[in-house]
Amino acid sequence: MANVTVYNMEGNEVGTMELNDAVFGVEINEHLVHLAVVRQLANNRQGTQKAKTRSEVSGGGRKPWRQKGTGHARQGSIRAPQWTGGGVVFAPVPRDYEVKMNKKERRAALASALTSKVQDNKLVVVDSLALAEVKTKEMQKVLTNLKADKALVITAADDKNVVLSARNIADVQTATVSTMNVYDVMKHNTVVVTKDAVASIEEVYA
Repeated sequence: MANVTVYNMEGNEVGTMELNDAVFGVEINEHLVHLAVVRQLANNRQGTQKAKTRSEVSGGGRKPWRQKGTGHARQGSIRAPQWTGGGVVFAPVPRDYEVKMNKKERRAALASALTSKVQDNKLVVVDSLALAEVKTKEMQKVLTNLKADKALVITAADDKNVVLSARNIADVQTATVSTMNVYDVMKHNTVVVTKDAVASIEEVYA
């Protein structure tokens, strides 16, 4: 089991903590991590794009002029793609970008992502994260004390003061145990996680 140092909000060491190898000490599977990130980004796409082909654009039912004898090039419709106001060739239609991934693969990908942060010493465990009021300056001070830049802050439960205090700090994001995901873990340099959140993660994913 990996041992990590536990810090307080002032950035001082207050103890150590053993992490469960089933979550924080697995063999890293880069392929699954990649699949999970691709899946999440694909599933975020709306897929509502739409343009009209020549058959959908209003008008253009009549041949604009006869085939021969006018001196013009032959034309069959004023809504053909080469005309202004004509249809789009191979126009996009609404589609579903959903990528499927098995539940066990998703869990393994998250464990791989968390393990990589532990191995890179980018997982910072805090004994507690409690702010008396919504104050961005206080949250920034805590992150500075922990030397956590571009951080993902994971709490056990949805703490309104923490969420609102971190919301306006660039490159800092908050999540709970139930909302954290592979993409956010990999995107941020540092993962700041409370002791309670570690216990919850181990309970859910171990």
